[in-house]
Amino acid sequence: MSKPHILIVTFPGQGHINPTLQFAKRLTRTGAHVTFAATISAHRRMLKDQTTTPKGLSFATFSDGCDQGFNPNVNFEHFIFQFMQYGIQSFRNLIMTINQDRPITRVVYSLLLPWVVTVAREVHIPSTFLWNQPAALLNIYYRYFNGYEGLIKEKAVNDPSFSVELPGLPPLTSIDLPSFFLPSNVYAFALPLIKEHFEVLNSETKPKVLVNTFDELEFETLQALEKYNLVGVGPLIPSAFLDETDPSDTCFGGDLFEKGSNDYSDWLNSKDSGSVVYVSFGSMSVLAKSQMEEMALALLHTGRPFLWVIREQEGEELSCRGDLEKQGMIVPWCSQVEVLSHSSIGCFVSHCGWNSTSESLSCGVPMVGFPQWTDQPTNAKLVQDVWKTGVRVAERNDGLVEADEIKRCLDLVMGSNERGEVIRRNAKKWKALAKMAAMEGGSSDKHLKTFAEEAAQE
Repeated sequence: MSKPHILIVTFPGQGHINPTLQFAKRLTRTGAHVTFAATISAHRRMLKDQTTTPKGLSFATFSDGCDQGFNPNVNFEHFIFQFMQYGIQSFRNLIMTINQDRPITRVVYSLLLPWVVTVAREVHIPSTFLWNQPAALLNIYYRYFNGYEGLIKEKAVNDPSFSVELPGLPPLTSIDLPSFFLPSNVYAFALPLIKEHFEVLNSETKPKVLVNTFDELEFETLQALEKYNLVGVGPLIPSAFLDETDPSDTCFGGDLFEKGSNDYSDWLNSKDSGSVVYVSFGSMSVLAKSQMEEMALALLHTGRPFLWVIREQEGEELSCRGDLEKQGMIVPWCSQVEVLSHSSIGCFVSHCGWNSTSESLSCGVPMVGFPQWTDQPTNAKLVQDVWKTGVRVAERNDGLVEADEIKRCLDLVMGSNERGEVIRRNAKKWKALAKMAAMEGGSSDKHLKTFAEEAAQE
């Protein structure tokens, strides 16, 4: 049997690149040759030192029309439109070039790139969708576009007491739904673009969809869509923190962008086991100044050491920064998965993006969910009520989460109380199951090898 050549195409956001690159690296261990394609600007942001690149993995670039880089917070809708306009032709040229050297047997594309399938079909290359959110979100969007739109828009969104029940999912109220369904959503392009993904899938007979999850975590949800074959291939985090097949696979592919100081490592080493609160809101979420002040007060009032990631562009200095730096450490960047795997970490205050959530589950760290938008409210719901590895903060009517509420959640998760003990016990359980899924012979490992074998036969 000849070895497959799989071309993986990713959206240029860090939350998309990280899991797709981990997927690429795992595919190379099956013997497949993998080409990882990202936009020119995204590739420039990736680590320059690629000496740990696995055998069988190569990189390619295409243009999105913003080769010098783009801030998606400026005008995301314009960026998406321009990306499609430039990307289609640039990606078409890339496929033609790659095919001259080593013919591509399959294309794998990530979320927000349904047009990749059109280009692949032009040259008769089969394609597979890699869904880099939990299976629960795929189910919710599918149901929305197939019979539940009216119920969700008319009832669930407008009546806080109403809960919608979807197959394979817990009851969901308005605060548990993806933000794109809500009247406050300003990203008009989002739902039509996601709908396009389903239209592409529906043009095939029972297509296989690869999902960044694992069977044990979402077994019922993976089975709930009979129209598709949902296959868990996650959690897609670096091997050194999961299945340990490659101890050198740490930062490269886990944190792809230029590093800052890692002085926090020595600081973490000086702290007691399970004593540190880790606070980070990902690569896109920016907290309002008033919310940061409430977070700061909460951290000070707990009396616990903390590591807080605050990007430099997040504006004004905190009024109590001096007191904060006496009790904890503030950094502009850290290797998140390395931090979460450190024994001193006792809790993760997170926006509940799926990468952060799956890393927390894989490292056995309890969470305080602080969702902002897109899939994060649903992820926070799953963390609190399904996997029971954390709690979610309660907002005021104006959206602010007060210091007392944040402190209440931290004390509950980290304190000596029955619920906290259950949460910590569940966190350890999911860590063990995540590791088992990724190891040789585990559910995700088997699914990955089956996919590579199918790609080799085409």
